Amino acid sequence: MNSENKVLIPIPALFSFEECLWFLNRNYDDCLHIIKGDTIFKALEIGGEMLLVSIKEHAGFLELDIIEGQPTQENKAYLIDYVREWFDMGTNIQPFYDLLKADGRIAYMAESYKGLRLIGISNLFEAICWCIIGQQINLSFAYKVKRRLVEHYGKRIDHGNDSYYVFPEPEVLAAADPDLLKEMQFSKQKSDYVIGIAKAFASGSIDKEALRALPDFAARKKALTDHKGIGVWTANYVLMKSLQEPGGIPHGDIGLLNALANHNIIQDRSETGKIEALFQQFAGWESYLVFYLWRSLTVKVLE
Repeated sequence: MNSENKVLIPIPALFSFEECLWFLNRNYDDCLHIIKGDTIFKALEIGGEMLLVSIKEHAGFLELDIIEGQPTQENKAYLIDYVREWFDMGTNIQPFYDLLKADGRIAYMAESYKGLRLIGISNLFEAICWCIIGQQINLSFAYKVKRRLVEHYGKRIDHGNDSYYVFPEPEVLAAADPDLLKEMQFSKQKSDYVIGIAKAFASGSIDKEALRALPDFAARKKALTDHKGIGVWTANYVLMKSLQEPGGIPHGDIGLLNALANHNIIQDRSETGKIEALFQQFAGWESYLVFYLWRSLTVKVLE
């Protein structure tokens, strides 16, 4: 690979690309990246140009190779920011690990999941649509529905024997055919929500940077839940995944409740006081605690 096409990002302390890669590759059919061995391949649209990049770990760096697209300084700078945000590489997670180690019920996580970062979804529109798609269906089926949507409406790059997609633009989904979405197994309600949210983004009434500029978490959450289709769970999830809000707790999430029960933190889902007490111990790190509890639901099988 031409060195001009290469970008190096220094790996911070307590960062494991292997753990992050495994989390992204838990046998779910995600259409927005492809993992081959120790390398992840992803398409991105930057300023109207489609790029395909590969990302792997090498000698203390994440090594990005621009496989398709122009290796301009602007594109490289975008890629660095994107990958650092995607893998939350700018956060010192040692204080979170100190809190984990102080609670015997979950102390093992600091070692078992060492270096796992809160993997984000930079595209706020994608994150909201993903929540809508996933409502009241299992995760495997949600990924299938997302693939149908993305393959039909999203842009792609073909390379080798693979096609690499980016999530559709709001302007595209704002004009989506409800009957076609129904064929993709969207319910009428989900179809209405996705098209409505797409219109809100296309008109600028939802904007990531404007959301980020609001004074506090409560204001950001309200700005989201004011839109039909975005409930409290979705708002908390996307604030955690797209804006790296430390206090995003998707209360009532079945996976989270199961993980809390698995660790004997609660015996019954109604024990909100015990849940609140745990998260108070992790003030400022609530989102990371949620993410690690979700991680605990899947057993990593060693090959």
